[in-house]
Amino acid sequence: MKITNIKLGHISVPLKKPFKTALRTVYSVEDIIVIIETDTGHVGYGEAPPTGPITGDTTGAIIGAIEDHIKKHIIGMDIENMEDIMLKLDSSIVKNTSAKAAVDIAIYDLYGQLYKAPVYKLLGGYRKEIITDITISVNAPEEMARDSIEAINQGYKTLKIKVGKDSSLDIKRMKAIRAAVGYDVDLRIDANQGWAPKEAIHTLRKMEDAGLNIELVEQPVLAHDFEGLKLVTDNVSIPVLADESVFSPRDAMTIIQMRAADLVNIKLMKTGGIHNALKICSIAEIYGVECMIGCMLEAKVSVTAAAHLAAAKSIITKIDLDGPVLCSEDPVYGGATFEDYKITLTDEPGFGFKEIRGIKYI
Repeated sequence: MKITNIKLGHISVPLKKPFKTALRTVYSVEDIIVIIETDTGHVGYGEAPPTGPITGDTTGAIIGAIEDHIKKHIIGMDIENMEDIMLKLDSSIVKNTSAKAAVDIAIYDLYGQLYKAPVYKLLGGYRKEIITDITISVNAPEEMARDSIEAINQGYKTLKIKVGKDSSLDIKRMKAIRAAVGYDVDLRIDANQGWAPKEAIHTLRKMEDAGLNIELVEQPVLAHDFEGLKLVTDNVSIPVLADESVFSPRDAMTIIQMRAADLVNIKLMKTGGIHNALKICSIAEIYGVECMIGCMLEAKVSVTAAAHLAAAKSIITKIDLDGPVLCSEDPVYGGATFEDYKITLTDEPGFGFKEIRGIKYI
């Protein structure tokens, strides 16, 4: 099964409601779709979102990285030679992790088709069903409380609350949400780099004193500030999850060895795909550090790939793969099944994609 061509397309999927964080507000998913064709007629699908504020990858950058760099390095290669493909993919251009991830996902899709097995079984096969949280966007406390109640009524047992815009108001937001949903629901908070280290410590201690019972706090400080992240981790009881600080296996190793965070968040768009994400899983297993699997605002192609990784590995204990359920429609036929909080994988070869409707080819 040899790669004969790589095509690119664009999909646009409106969200049910605006997605607001400390970094950005998004109204629709605007993603690049990668289609890898082979000499056997098999097709692999990948996906990349332009998330400039987080990865630095814009739509034009993703297209340029694939068309001008990645494509010429891997066309003609045999899918069974996975290691060599990944070496060439990784060395074809520096950074550009979203472009690499989209190609990596399509390659793994074909790898599963080659061996007639779902990817999660090839990677470990730990489970077939996973449970995700859902994100509550940052808004006024009353609106966030209403959104939280709506999510609980849909069956969600874990909410990820976006904070990081005005720390004093963040405390009011969390008090309003906890009062609304009670204590049978797990609350995670995600500051998206929105606090300074001492501000984060002050805010989190206030939440601890208020008895808000926060499960974890995600990326309280700037991504590059490993020392600040460690300062927060050392001075609060709430477990700290490193997200934007972790792009590579080396980042994960450094943070774990520094004890700068209690957990690490794996996102395929940061790691450059499944190949490097597996390395982070191995590092975390060695040190006994649990992982979360997360996503950007992505449609079902790349989130299905992340779900396969999560299903394969026991070290991934926390799931944040709500991208597809935040969308108002699903253009992807096949792949994982997303039923509110429950994600179920099929035993179709690869990732099980059949068709993506509404692609505008580039």
